[in-house]
Amino acid sequence: MAAAAAWPMAARAGNDVLRVLAWPGYAEPEVVAEFERRHGCRVEVSEIDSDATLWQRVRERNGADFDVFAVNTAELQRYLRANLALPLTPALLPLLSRQEDRFRDVSALPGIARNGQRWAVPFAWAEMGLIHDRRRCPEPPDSIHALWDSRWRGQVLAYNGGTHNFSLAAQALGWPDPFQIAELQWTPAVHKLIALRRNVSGFYTQPEEAVRLFRQRQAAIMFANYGTQQLHLLRAAGVDAGYVIPREGALAWLDCWVMARGARNTALAHAWINHLLDQPASDLLRQRQGLNNTTGGGLSPQGGGRLVWLAPVESEDRRSRLWSRIFSGDNATKVLGT
Repeated sequence: MAAAAAWPMAARAGNDVLRVLAWPGYAEPEVVAEFERRHGCRVEVSEIDSDATLWQRVRERNGADFDVFAVNTAELQRYLRANLALPLTPALLPLLSRQEDRFRDVSALPGIARNGQRWAVPFAWAEMGLIHDRRRCPEPPDSIHALWDSRWRGQVLAYNGGTHNFSLAAQALGWPDPFQIAELQWTPAVHKLIALRRNVSGFYTQPEEAVRLFRQRQAAIMFANYGTQQLHLLRAAGVDAGYVIPREGALAWLDCWVMARGARNTALAHAWINHLLDQPASDLLRQRQGLNNTTGGGLSPQGGGRLVWLAPVESEDRRSRLWSRIFSGDNATKVLGT
C-alpha cells in the first residue's frame, strides 16, 4: 500500500467517520479495517441493491448523508445535474497511476469530466455478455439473437429492467445508438421485447437470483446483466458455464467512486477513493465478486464485439413504464396505448 504519509492532517484527524454508500462487495471488511487503521477514523458502509435505491438515498437530503458513493457513468449524469456531487482533486489521488490507460483517459469515458473538472474515478466494470451452460449449449452463442432463437425457447433467462432491455432490443435491431430511441422506433422495440418475453423462462433482478433460476429452470443461455460476476457465482454453484461477448458488441457498465455533495471531510473522501485503487481492494473485487477492476485485473473473455459503455437514455420513465407492461404480459396494443 502506498503514500499514507502524504495525506493532509485533515484526512488523519482520528475522530472522523467516513460514510460510504456502495454496492455489495465494493468495501470488503479487510479493506475497511486497513483504511480505519491507517487514517485513525471509522468507516460506516451502507449497501444498495439497485440504481433506484442509490438515487433515493443520495438525494434524500441533498447528499448530506454520505461522503462517497459508487455509481455507474450513465447514472452519474443525473447526480451532476442535481448538484449532488463535488469535483475531485486528482493531485490527492496518486494511485490513479495504477489504472489501465483506457480508464486514466477521462476524455474517452462518457460523463467522467465536465466543465473542465473531474467528477469520478472508475473502479469496477463488467460487460453484459451471454452466459451459456456448456452441457445444454455446447457451441458458444456468438450473437445477441440467441436470446430470441426459438431453438432455446423456455431455456433463456433475461434481466428484469426496462432501461437495459430497450438498449438490448436496439442492439438486436441493429440501431447505431441503443441509448436514444426515436419516436418511430418505439413500436418495433416493443415488439422485439414482447418476442423476448415469449422466448424466456424467467427474468431475474439480482445476481444470486439469476443463479437460482438458471439451475431451477435448467437454462441454456442467459443475458448477463452483471457480466463476469454472474459467471463467477454460477461456477461456484457447480454450473459448467461459459461466457462470450456477442459479435454485435456488449453493453458495459463502469462503476465509479464519487464524492458526495455532503462530504464532511473532503481529504478523507479522497483518501478512501485512493485506497480503493490499491492492490488489496482490486484483488478482492476480482476474487470474491468476479468483477473486473480498473487497475489491470481483467476476467473478461477475449474476442467478440466491442464494448458499448452505458450512456444516459432518452427517457428512463418511458422505458420503465413500457417494460412493466411488457413484463406483465400485455400485447403490443396495450403496451403502446396511452
